[in-house]
Amino acid sequence: MPAPFITRRRFLKLTAAGAAVAITADATLVEPNRPRIVRKDLSLRRWPEALHGFTIAVLSDFHYDPFFSIHPLRAAIAMVNALNPDLIVLTGDFVSAPLIGNAVRAASAAEPCAQLLKQLRAGLGLWAVMGNHDHGTDQRRVTRALQAVGIQVLANRSAAIERDGARFWLGGLNDVLSYTADVRKTLRPVPADEPVVMLVHEPDFADVVSRFAVDLQISGHSHGGQVRLPFLPPLYLPSLARKYVWGLYQVGDLALYTNAGLGTVNLPVRWNCPPEITLLTLRRA
Repeated sequence: MPAPFITRRRFLKLTAAGAAVAITADATLVEPNRPRIVRKDLSLRRWPEALHGFTIAVLSDFHYDPFFSIHPLRAAIAMVNALNPDLIVLTGDFVSAPLIGNAVRAASAAEPCAQLLKQLRAGLGLWAVMGNHDHGTDQRRVTRALQAVGIQVLANRSAAIERDGARFWLGGLNDVLSYTADVRKTLRPVPADEPVVMLVHEPDFADVVSRFAVDLQISGHSHGGQVRLPFLPPLYLPSLARKYVWGLYQVGDLALYTNAGLGTVNLPVRWNCPPEITLLTLRRA
């Protein structure tokens, strides 16, 4: 029997369909589960010389669930520990506020998320702030779950980080979209001439933070867009993550890094925007 004849149009349709299947499989099964490490060197004018080369590992936007986001988180733990960072910061959204359903019940994901995160290791500890999804479920439960495994949660508070006779201050703001973030309160104990690293879930708040004596802001929230088609802007970006979407920025005297996050929200899909572990190395300018 002769082989069936395939017209050019049918060939193009089959090719397009095959490409769509391949992209969908990559975006749902491969890329969301394979974190990458992004290394950035930052030179800060007020950074102590004794802390030259200090490293901070950044993780964000876990959106824990036992089916999808658990996989990049599990992979990230070994990768982060292999980096041997001085400090680990977690910039919010440990759980997901559901589009429909019981938001308070959704916070129950905080405990299994915390049980995984407690496997992370850093000489100067793990520090966290809340995100908008944490606030939108049960922020107190999320905070308690993290604190129960030894993760320090900063809520409009700063802590002195000391090593080798030098120090800087690590500040953390309440979630900005909850309208409870207070920069002045957070900086109240900080001497005017000492460097500050500020954890803020929403990156676009850098326009406010840059008015204060803060050297570096570390944020998440945007997911880097989560799906990024070539030559097009991200399909969706949340409020307060539309200006400083992904990567390193300079906002006046303030350095800002926006992490693309580990998990996904709404749909378990990433494309051209893999889960991210950031390793920041800080030096004196």
